[in-house]
Amino acid sequence: MSINDRQSSVLIIGYGNPGRRDDGLGPALAKRLEAASPAGVEVDIDYQLNIEHAHDLANFDIVIFADAAVNEGEAYYFREIKAGNPTSFSTHSVSPQAVLRLAKDLFDSRTRAYALGITGYEFEEIAEGLTEKASHNLDQATDFISKWLLNRDNAF
Repeated sequence: MSINDRQSSVLIIGYGNPGRRDDGLGPALAKRLEAASPAGVEVDIDYQLNIEHAHDLANFDIVIFADAAVNEGEAYYFREIKAGNPTSFSTHSVSPQAVLRLAKDLFDSRTRAYALGITGYEFEEIAEGLTEKASHNLDQATDFISKWLLNRDNAF
């Protein structure tokens, strides 16, 4: 197999707080994909993004940041994102774009990045388990990303 024939490596970072109802959509998607074990895909599950993720994603061709979304109108969205210029960091506000910027600046990363936002509805209640509507959105997002992963090298 030549280097042009190899399948791109993918890191999926599913983040959010499963103890806050639908905020657990990112980790729920990541757990499903981890169980399915698609070829060339590694999964990381976390409560939030942090600067250490910059080192992790620099070793992959593609990173997908999976998180809950609010009021998107659709079951999910999937879009490419670019490195941003963070003005500050705190333990609760490291964005995917900031992680990408750090990976680029510190590790010369050329990782392509995507955001997968899955629409959720309840975030304030301290309880585990997704709402029924969010679970339905998770099913749709899982179907989409599973198919995308199978055809990822044709997407470029």
